[in-house]
Amino acid sequence: MGDWTFFSNYGHVLVCLARNREARLRDVALEVGITERAVQKIVRDLQDADMLAVTKQGRCNRYRINRRKSLRHGLESHCNVSKLLALLTRETRETSLADSAVAEKFLPTSPAAARALPDEIVTRYPSVAEKADEKSAKKKKDSTDDPIDTREQGSLF
Repeated sequence: MGDWTFFSNYGHVLVCLARNREARLRDVALEVGITERAVQKIVRDLQDADMLAVTKQGRCNRYRINRRKSLRHGLESHCNVSKLLALLTRETRETSLADSAVAEKFLPTSPAAARALPDEIVTRYPSVAEKADEKSAKKKKDSTDDPIDTREQGSLF
């Protein structure tokens, strides 16, 4: 097999900076396998394309990725940088299954069902059980048989 990858050096640099926004370009170059000068050019191009902002903090640079920016090629322009990075990086912020919109459909509706999940899921996504507790509490609150004060709520009709 040949020596090829699915992503260009631009993608690799972006992933490295997403993983560590304080990374030195020298370290990025080593990780990607290109020269430091090539990384500098890529960072400059990403800045020009408004995909990356560089701020100086003391003697170090900090990199902020514009995650809302759409990808440039026509085949993937329907996706933004955020979607790409979510696939390729382990976010430093706590991202969990319970926080994604798709996962909301699959969350257990009761604390007992959350406890029945495999330990691997509960360990990896601790907020699943918390979300189940919240859903359960909300259902109980919504289904209470408290009388409605029509003066506070206005007319029912």
